[in-house]
Amino acid sequence: EPITEVSETVDCDVLIIGGGYSGCSCACNAAQNGLNTVLVEKDDVLNGHGVGGTGAIKSRVMDENGVVLDKPIEMERWVATCGNRCNEALIAQYMARSGEAADWLCEAGEKHHCSIPWAILLDPTSACNLHCTGCWAAEYGNKLNLSFDEIDDIIRQGKEMGIYMYIYTGGEPLVRKKDLIRLCEKHDDCIFLCFTNATLIDEAFADEMLRVRNFVPAISLEGDEAATDGRRGQGTYRKVIRAMELLHERKLLYGISSCYTSANYDSITSEEYYDQLIRMGAYFIWYFHYMPVGNDAAPELLPSPEQRETVYRRIRKLRAEKPLFAMDFQNDAEYVGGCIAGGRRYLHANGDVDPCVFIHYSNANIREVSLLEALQSPIFMAYHDNMPFNDNMMRPCPMLENPEKLRAMVAETGAHSTDPQSPETAEHLCAKCDGYAACWKPEADRLWAERQAEKAARAGK
Repeated sequence: EPITEVSETVDCDVLIIGGGYSGCSCACNAAQNGLNTVLVEKDDVLNGHGVGGTGAIKSRVMDENGVVLDKPIEMERWVATCGNRCNEALIAQYMARSGEAADWLCEAGEKHHCSIPWAILLDPTSACNLHCTGCWAAEYGNKLNLSFDEIDDIIRQGKEMGIYMYIYTGGEPLVRKKDLIRLCEKHDDCIFLCFTNATLIDEAFADEMLRVRNFVPAISLEGDEAATDGRRGQGTYRKVIRAMELLHERKLLYGISSCYTSANYDSITSEEYYDQLIRMGAYFIWYFHYMPVGNDAAPELLPSPEQRETVYRRIRKLRAEKPLFAMDFQNDAEYVGGCIAGGRRYLHANGDVDPCVFIHYSNANIREVSLLEALQSPIFMAYHDNMPFNDNMMRPCPMLENPEKLRAMVAETGAHSTDPQSPETAEHLCAKCDGYAACWKPEADRLWAERQAEKAARAGK
């Protein structure tokens, strides 16, 4: 029946309608991240397919409520519901692990009192076969490595917390090809995304990817041949294209990683570039805003406000019209509630555990503390306690758009620079962002007001 009386009015940051598995997961995560959260459920108990039904087989909630399901029968029903056009192995995996995931949901808020990410970034090595202009990773030199056993242990700890996605950065991770495949084999319940320059992908490695099926490359590309070779070295572009051909021939899932700067923003957001990636079989593209990290960074590569707005509008248009999913790491913050670093959605480990792949300050080393202790370290708790860093989701970062926030967190927590080659103070890093942040603020305020008006207009229809 329609509601005719309002018994209570409640103000909140986040309203979630439906107390199923998805609703409970969202509510738990929002509350963990400091948002005033209200979960509305029509029934007297939290239910839904996820918590009380098929989606969480053998979960604590189901056991407590005496719910018993026959896995083979449920499997047959799901496959039939999909018209037999589904990945049965994936459904079987969900049947086997969903209860564990639901139990994690119930326990996470009770136990940890800190952010628990859904992904962990790891640097298997800082070594690289290229030396690209403006690469933040190049600041680490070629001496840092996580051993196979250390990576394995991080994954083990992560899985105990419900983390099943691991992302390799570097350096060039494929310098460690054999170890990465061994980890795929050992942890076949996880997905491994790898940011790579792709020059080490050959037929043998592509065949290994096809065999293990849980390794996904995100290939770095700067635009056309001149732009890519100009930043990454002569001949790199042709090697990258050949790697893409090998993956496409095997129908393997892969994507692209492109860093937009003042020099290349126009070419890598063009329709021509986008269409080329679609023809080559890419499934997604990460767009990263250039970050002036490191003492040798080139601040002149920072996009101007006008250039950044062009990127923002082009990506949203292409994403809506083309069969290639684009993620704009800096301009899509509204979809994830702001900055995702500091353990809120991910962390970065290469020995020292950094809150962000672009922010190299830490109080913890994974060789000395557990993963959970790293998440509870001062710099991570500062992230936890201060998010979001700005209510304007066009200004999400505590470094690039709100440099005063990073200055304060590093000073208050005593976090140290984790760059062993050329340590950079937070003041030096943030000073390179002060002018950018000031210039971007009025444009960001205008764009955010525009977005709020769009949402209000849609809601009024």
